[in-house]
Amino acid sequence: MWRDESVTWQAAHRPLAGLWDLLGQVDAVHGLYYLLMHAVFLVWDGGGPTSGGLWALRLPSVAATALAAAGVSAVAHRLAGERAALLSGLTYAVLPPVQAYAQEGRSYALVAAAVVWATYLMLRERWVAYTAVLLLGCWLHEFAALALLAHACWARRSQGWRRSAGVVVVLLLPLALVSARQAQQQLGWLGRPSWQDWAAYGVVAAVALLLARGPAVPRELVRVALPLVLLPPGLLMAVSLAHPWYVDRYVLYALAGLALLAGPRLAAAHGWRPWALVAALLLPLGWWSAWLRTPDSRKDDVLAVAAVVRERARPGDAVLFMPSRRREWLLSSPEAYEGLRDLALDRSPAASHSLQGTELPTAQIWTRLVDAPRVVALLDPARQPLDPYPREAVKRQTLASHFDLCSMDEVRGARIAVYAQPGHCP
Repeated sequence: MWRDESVTWQAAHRPLAGLWDLLGQVDAVHGLYYLLMHAVFLVWDGGGPTSGGLWALRLPSVAATALAAAGVSAVAHRLAGERAALLSGLTYAVLPPVQAYAQEGRSYALVAAAVVWATYLMLRERWVAYTAVLLLGCWLHEFAALALLAHACWARRSQGWRRSAGVVVVLLLPLALVSARQAQQQLGWLGRPSWQDWAAYGVVAAVALLLARGPAVPRELVRVALPLVLLPPGLLMAVSLAHPWYVDRYVLYALAGLALLAGPRLAAAHGWRPWALVAALLLPLGWWSAWLRTPDSRKDDVLAVAAVVRERARPGDAVLFMPSRRREWLLSSPEAYEGLRDLALDRSPAASHSLQGTELPTAQIWTRLVDAPRVVALLDPARQPLDPYPREAVKRQTLASHFDLCSMDEVRGARIAVYAQPGHCP
């Protein structure tokens, strides 16, 4: 479990009134997903994240990815035939980003499934169902609305589609208005797209354009698939030059367009050379797929952090989170967190209707800290940028000036340090 999944776990386990209060302050964009996971955990909690809870957390994403692959096949079957349908669905299923979010307790796989099936319903001109399914995707994550731009390339002349698009936009507005107020808090960690982001987009776009060439891929399928690959991520990256909102997982569903283009191309392949290329690609894809199923594929490992804290902490020890947002590392493991005295905490996450709680003023943090005999500090990895905020600065300065460092453990994406008053390290 990494930090984003930990947030899902915490939010979805709050009572409905507490969840509603939270969404009024932060994370409204994921509100419907948290409500869905709340219902899942009511049915089956799995006994906590260290036992069967990760199964409960991730099974909706697994099921949604299977549903999305079936939807890709359904679209390809309608536009390119049975063989292309099978190969398109299989291509979607083996794409590494798709596999990554199939095994993660977040909303992105569900959003992709909604967009793919909305695309199929658009082809069938089932406008009421199209509206409902796409609106579901947008309420799971509002950037699913960018799929409307891709769908416009196919259906903009249809009066039924224009009505459906209007209904989706109008009914999405309440969520958009609330999340816009939360944007700085929600997305303030993002920067403008990096050169790696642009390079990845360029590679995917180039592959999509190459696959779309020639008679092997029906023109009707190109009109559906190519805009889906190019427009949602391209527009979001362009907007992010002014308002940094781009993360590739926000538009995961765009990869369905790439799979739709690959299926007919593979179906039309003859001779050994195209299949030799596919076989050559399967080797790195297989390695990547295996790596995605290890803790190293995540930014951090909150359960490993909690295990080290349980091993190092003693009764009565204080705990300090540096920075404060790393409190999420222990919130999913209450048995490790509740035995410690949180020095900087003012109001808990539940009491403050927030994800990580609120902290005391700088002077009070200093007063509590200098009186603590031992402190377990949870820190970001070395060489990470340090938060410049006064609360974080006083934590660092006081530990350096008033304490000895007794031990330092490193786990994936985190460091766990034990400090004691001078002369009291074991």
